Parts: sequence; structure tokens; C-alpha cells
Amino acid sequence: MCILFIAVDQHPDYPLIIAANRDEFHARLTQPSHFWKNKPHMLAGKDLQAGGTWLGVAKNGHIAALTNIRAPSKERFDAMTRGELVVNALQYKGSWEVHTQHLKNTATDYNGFNLVYGDWKNLQVFNSHTQEHHALKQGVYGLSNAQLNTPWPKTQQGVNALNALCQSKQPLVVEQLFAILSDPTQASDETLPDTGIAKPWEKMLSSIFIKSPDYGTRCSTVITVDHHHALNWEERSYDPTGQVTQTQAYSFIINS
Repeated sequence: MCILFIAVDQHPDYPLIIAANRDEFHARLTQPSHFWKNKPHMLAGKDLQAGGTWLGVAKNGHIAALTNIRAPSKERFDAMTRGELVVNALQYKGSWEVHTQHLKNTATDYNGFNLVYGDWKNLQVFNSHTQEHHALKQGVYGLSNAQLNTPWPKTQQGVNALNALCQSKQPLVVEQLFAILSDPTQASDETLPDTGIAKPWEKMLSSIFIKSPDYGTRCSTVITVDHHHALNWEERSYDPTGQVTQTQAYSFIINS
């Protein structure tokens, strides 16, 4: 998962809105979102190469999502798979304070990551490089491959769009959220971040929606929770040309 936009208590009808893109190599085998057979309470896609996931929800209201931190000089080939962090958070039954401490204690077992986790009413984000932990209070947040709300052009663009959508006070239309996630606008050269990768890649990765033959946005997911604790999930999967190949939709009442 490479970019997330999160609105907490900003829309009159939905105390939580999450709009997220997963960016990955197209050759990496993936199952679309589903309730896992061995974990029937958990809704998530599945990375068939390493067995984890990038975004998921549980029927008890737990939510977790992962973005990688882009730092090629710090990447290790022997690191544990980051996708298990989402699965672990979705299944967690203890206090979130203890879980945060566990993340701090084990952060170096993984390549760099941001993890969003917690109960839907009390989400938080942990950055493995800085070991910083932030509660997501009221507001609109953007999280890509750096720290929370790092002002990369695409992060600011998505935050501004989601904030405007929430402040419009109009009924929420899911297509408006997918429109935010499907924006292919690339940053100008002078505003590109410098994360240690080649400039052509930096340019390609600078858009919210990424499209190329080998690597790009594999799926977009929109999650909303309303005041009646009804959670709605819609996911769209894409081929290398950016065309929608399938859609998954689920709804349930959180049973916490």
C-alpha cells in the first residue's frame, strides 16, 4: 500500500473515511479482498508471494493499513515481510499501548514501514524509522512513503481534495473518492522529493494513481463507517493499463 487518505470526524455522515491505493509490481500474485477462510472475521486482499496484506478490516472494528518507507539505502533482503504487521494488528486482542510498544521493540526486524492500526474510532500510526507514534484525532491525513503528512505534492493534493469533499456538506458519493484515487497528475520536476531513487522513477511515483507496464496502482479501496457503525468497503483492481478488471464490495455492522 503506497498512499492513504483518512478523514476522522470530518464528514457529517461518516466519522471515518479511508481512501487508499496499493502500488506494486504487476507480476506479484495477489488475491482481491475477501474474508479469509482461516480468519473469517478478517476482510483483506492477500499477497500470495509473502502471505500478508496491505489493508484490512475486522468485524470487531479493527482496521490496519501499511505503507512502505522509501529508503533504498536501508533496505535489507533478510527482513521479515511487512504484510504480516497488518494481519497481526487485525487479530490483536490486547491493549493498543502494548501493541505500540511491541512495534517499537520489533521495528528493526522489518524494512521501513508506516502502520495505521487500532479500533476504527481510535486509529493511530507508527513510523518504524523514527519510532514515532501518533493518534489520528479529528482531521484529514495523508500517508505515503514518508512520515505522516509529509508535504509531497501527491499527499497534499489528496488531502486537499478529501478535505474539500468533507467540508462541502453534500451527501458522499463513492465515485468522488475513487476520483481522488485515480488522479494521474505527476509532480513538477522542481517539487519532486529526493528519496534516493532514479529521477524517472521519482517522477512516475509522484502521482496518486501510478500507471506503467511493470509497476503501478494495483487496486483502490474506499472504506466508510457511518454513525450506525455500518462499514462499507469497495475495492477496484486494475491491469497495467489502468483499466478496472474487477470490483469487490462488502458491508457489515461492526460488532464491537
